Amino acid sequence: MKKEVLLFGSNGGLGTGVAEVFKKAGFDRYYFFDPMLENGSQGNEVFVKSGDLSDAENTKKVFEIVEPSKEKILFLFSTVGGFVGGKNIEDTTPAEVSKMFTMNFTVNYNILAEFKKKVAECAGGSAVFTSAFVSFAGEAGKAAYGASKSALSHLVESGAEEGHAINLSVNAVAPYLIDTPANRSWLGDSVEVAMVKPKEIGELVVSLFNSYNFLSGNVLKIKHRFNELT
Repeated sequence: MKKEVLLFGSNGGLGTGVAEVFKKAGFDRYYFFDPMLENGSQGNEVFVKSGDLSDAENTKKVFEIVEPSKEKILFLFSTVGGFVGGKNIEDTTPAEVSKMFTMNFTVNYNILAEFKKKVAECAGGSAVFTSAFVSFAGEAGKAAYGASKSALSHLVESGAEEGHAINLSVNAVAPYLIDTPANRSWLGDSVEVAMVKPKEIGELVVSLFNSYNFLSGNVLKIKHRFNELT
């Protein structure tokens, strides 16, 4: 059975680290999607300029590159999301609220909708999304962001229920701090130990893929990190 993986947001701070892990995991084909890429391929790697994934029709076109088969299992990880503001509720503009729901929910809704169609024509599959720890507990200055990630978490749970019929599992990871250049510039190096590494998230996602046939509907909290004991 062939195994193919789709990585959305492959050129971002999280995506680049995850891509390194995926390349070592032994998939038969890799699809990398990102607005910064140009369409092309090299060996078993396919590069796709994703464009505006909040547009359902564009998302449908992006997925046309993936050829389904009953001899394949498809895997997908979406790193797509974003944060705007850091403002209290009354100071957050309607445009900022809309932008966060678009980035964190609508885009991933469209991705899952098209992925389900492909998996239905394959032997099975697994999708993992990037939620956030704040979706579980309110935090000052992050009401709109947390709400948009909570909506994504609900999508994951609903997708898992619908996925039973087509051998599709759906899960999410919910990190608190990810060690990306953007977060380091914002928070500094003092919180390095607490930050989960992109490669560690990649390894966790691969483990979810390896358990795709029985592990579904979970949003995994990733808050406290400590150095390995020696």
